Amino acid sequence: MKIKDSVVFITGANRGLGLAFAKEALARGAKRVYAAARDPSTIKLEGVVPVKLDVTDAAQVAAAAQACGDVTFVINNAGIADFGGFLTDPSLDSARRQLETNFFGLVRVSQAFAPVLAAHGGGALLNILSIASWINRPALGTYGATKSAAWAATNGLRHELREQGTLVSGLHVGFIDTDLTTGIDAPKLTPAEVVNTALDGIEAGIEEILADDNTRKVKASLSSPQAAYLAA
Repeated sequence: MKIKDSVVFITGANRGLGLAFAKEALARGAKRVYAAARDPSTIKLEGVVPVKLDVTDAAQVAAAAQACGDVTFVINNAGIADFGGFLTDPSLDSARRQLETNFFGLVRVSQAFAPVLAAHGGGALLNILSIASWINRPALGTYGATKSAAWAATNGLRHELREQGTLVSGLHVGFIDTDLTTGIDAPKLTPAEVVNTALDGIEAGIEEILADDNTRKVKASLSSPQAAYLAA
């Protein structure tokens, strides 16, 4: 699909990657861009339509889908991350909290907007995943598990929505220079780089978009005896 003249709905659009998606969608000629955030007053970008949305709240998700009935392209960008592995928090409260946004929130939004996309010829659904969908280290152990779950959901949704003509694509990427990665000392991509790669991939009809060399190497390793997720 083409971004020009599309109607785009972006979750977590008040900052970081979501804000970069909103800016680039406008630059590419989107007819309308809905920028969703828990607090719509934090949406400062001119030219977008602010939408109140907490993806962990089913009623708000349903209300957003009803109010934004002209959407042709949904970007499931909202996500949170806590540091720590599986032994860090014996209560697993952190894992549950991250799953509510990163997995269940993504699925809720996809369920709610699937009929909207169908009504407009299928459109596209882009889920923001991670290199952590495939590798897991103690620093971001439970976060990685939520992204693995989101990858599985993306793969399932792809087949469920294929008949209605919806392109379902997953964006896998390493560290991005946003608030989410503050304090992480590692090479980072700019949000603009990631967004351009993602939207180029959507326009080309690519179902799994790999945004950087490290992600491409990890993906390529999965079928080898030296799979990246086994390395120390």
